[in-house]
Amino acid sequence: MSLRLGDIAPNFKATTSAGEIDFYEYLGNSWGILFSHPADYTPVCTTELGKTAALKEEFAKRNVKVLALSVDTLDRHQGWIGDINETQKVNVDFPIISDADRAVSTLYDFIHPNASATATVRSLVVIGPDKTVKLIITYPASTGRNFVEVLRVVDSLQLTANFSVATPADWKQGEDVIVVPAVSTEDAIKKFPKGVKVVKPYLRYTPQPNN
Repeated sequence: MSLRLGDIAPNFKATTSAGEIDFYEYLGNSWGILFSHPADYTPVCTTELGKTAALKEEFAKRNVKVLALSVDTLDRHQGWIGDINETQKVNVDFPIISDADRAVSTLYDFIHPNASATATVRSLVVIGPDKTVKLIITYPASTGRNFVEVLRVVDSLQLTANFSVATPADWKQGEDVIVVPAVSTEDAIKKFPKGVKVVKPYLRYTPQPNN
């Protein structure tokens, strides 16, 4: 299966480091991040899971639940979590899926045969409360992900889901946003009382409406 933006994220049941889960039940009404790792006890993955644990409060502020995946077995997960906690000075308390049969990896298209026939690439999927896929980022196994960027993208997704705006290049929380083309300038002025700056008829900025 090839997963695309706007698709319904497939549900699944899995064994994890936190017990058996049903993915949809785990997410509830939250946003979700599901991200894959090539293998346990690998250096880049160790830093990524450590960073995710360190950002626990940031994810919670955004109503985001995280869930990691590796194709290794549950007993290896448990030992590896101890190493992550020790070396990264964190407490990994989010679930890590044991996907030894690669069922979830296949469901979410995390295995790219030309990169590796058996291990997952570094894919990350953001799923909205409506269970649709909002973002897919895929890195090669050799490159660690930027989780500050993941938070930035989640901020943009949550903002643009509720207002008729888009976020410009390198946008961060609190900065001006762009009025979407579907809203006329006349309507934008009514819709955004903080003001609308017209650079071009198609390029209009307004202060972040929920800030």
